[in-house]
Amino acid sequence: MITSVTLLVLSLFALYIGAGWLVKGSTEIALKAKISNLVIGLTIVAFGTSAPELVVSLNASLSGQGDIAVGNIIGSNIFNIAAILGISAAIQPLQAKRQLTRLDIPILIAATAVFTLLFWNGVLGRLEGCFFLAGIIIYTVFSLYYSRKHEKKVEEQIGELEKQPEPWYKDVLYIVGGLVILIFASNLLVNNAVSIAQELGVSEAVIGLTIVAAGTSMPELATSVVSALKKNPDIAIGNIVGSNLFNILAIAGTSSVVSPIAAKNVNYVDLLVMLGLTLLLLPLVKSGQKISRAEGWALILVYLCYLAWLLRDLI
Repeated sequence: MITSVTLLVLSLFALYIGAGWLVKGSTEIALKAKISNLVIGLTIVAFGTSAPELVVSLNASLSGQGDIAVGNIIGSNIFNIAAILGISAAIQPLQAKRQLTRLDIPILIAATAVFTLLFWNGVLGRLEGCFFLAGIIIYTVFSLYYSRKHEKKVEEQIGELEKQPEPWYKDVLYIVGGLVILIFASNLLVNNAVSIAQELGVSEAVIGLTIVAAGTSMPELATSVVSALKKNPDIAIGNIVGSNLFNILAIAGTSSVVSPIAAKNVNYVDLLVMLGLTLLLLPLVKSGQKISRAEGWALILVYLCYLAWLLRDLI
């Protein structure tokens, strides 16, 4: 048990490092291409910080651990909205751009609703996976086009990027190195998460919805909190919206195309909590075009209540 926990913690740390390298390299390249802050948050940073979820869910799917694969996706989306946006807004109220309420959040709501409907029977097949993958490709292309047409070119650096741009080859090395670490760490994480679930006598779904989901969301937490502290709400909110969309369309899509997913212990309550929080995003952001501190604390409370419900048999 102690060995499994130690290795799980080490794998989470490695995932954090790997995602950080991936985000650094890809964001530098995006900045050099003069892509806007909001779209960097919605696409490059969001997809990069979701890389741990991708490799973990893909690994779990290939290993026949459907509960971990889907639990990670659903749990990460819940954690991203309730915990990460909640913490970020509690630190600094998050002002939102109109593109989020007019385009990105409605698309996320639609994708989440479709996922909930298709996964209601506990199975995701290859056909559904292809549908999701087509969706993420269309969304990414449209976001980049929209950015070029409507957004001002970005000049400022974000997060912890250096003021002096790195040479292109260094950016590529960061991306490749980050991917290698992510692949290795994800395998370690899945194996030890299964071991812990077996030793505690809880379902793999609960482990996927809690420890694995929160752990793989650490890059999103770091990115959004740093962005909130630096008063860059475009990245903070865009990162979460983009990550959740990526989790559903790209991760669920890729995992189910590679190997159809069957999850026995992820139930309708988890799906409805994810859908409810996603629906709540629109009125939250539209109220004064920002998420206030009070709303941030309310989101944190919602997550704690959900966590208590999940772990009710252990408390």
